[in-house]
Amino acid sequence: MNADLWFTLLAIAELKNKFKLISTTKIAEKLNISQQTASRRIQELEKIGVISRGVTPKGQYIEITDAGWTALRKIYFSLRSIFNGEVPKFEISGEIFSGLGEGAYYVTREGYLKQFKEKLGFSPYPGTLNIKLKTSKDVQTKKLLEALPGVFIEGFKSEGRTFGPVKCHHAIINGKFKAAILLINRTHYGDNVLELIAPYSIRNKLNLKDGNIIRIEIVPE
Repeated sequence: MNADLWFTLLAIAELKNKFKLISTTKIAEKLNISQQTASRRIQELEKIGVISRGVTPKGQYIEITDAGWTALRKIYFSLRSIFNGEVPKFEISGEIFSGLGEGAYYVTREGYLKQFKEKLGFSPYPGTLNIKLKTSKDVQTKKLLEALPGVFIEGFKSEGRTFGPVKCHHAIINGKFKAAILLINRTHYGDNVLELIAPYSIRNKLNLKDGNIIRIEIVPE
């Protein structure tokens, strides 16, 4: 998004705190632009998927999509870091469950393994720990982390197939155990599942079983 669209999205978010229905006139007045310009920007925001809109007998309504809120949160944390010198931290909690056992295969591919060691500072235990996010807040936090910079693991070709890129963030489990979360583009899991790797078996080290809840602290790069 260019700067004009960023400020328009911000104006919509601010107006939604005051009004249920938002007209192009209100947006135009807030940004000191013409109604035609406001209308064009709204169309562009809708086209890129950060807002949705509809019409009721009482007027137009605009909703900010998950992608839109993620974009706004990204800017918020960037500005907070600039003005306060703070590195934002995120917490996610979830319930452990057994996956399909594919994690060990992917984690041990040489193309991934070498990059994990170089970029994360450890060679992962052969397998991933799967956690199911239980709240919408945790799901939204995962989506925000997907939008933020992280440790980028490049994709590669091997064994006659393509292995896609992966984004990672350093993490701490239950306040003291080193790990990393994997944000995978191509996965059979939904938005409510997070996968972790560590230089040890997380299940064994923490004596965890399916159904246990763990807390993960993430500090983006």
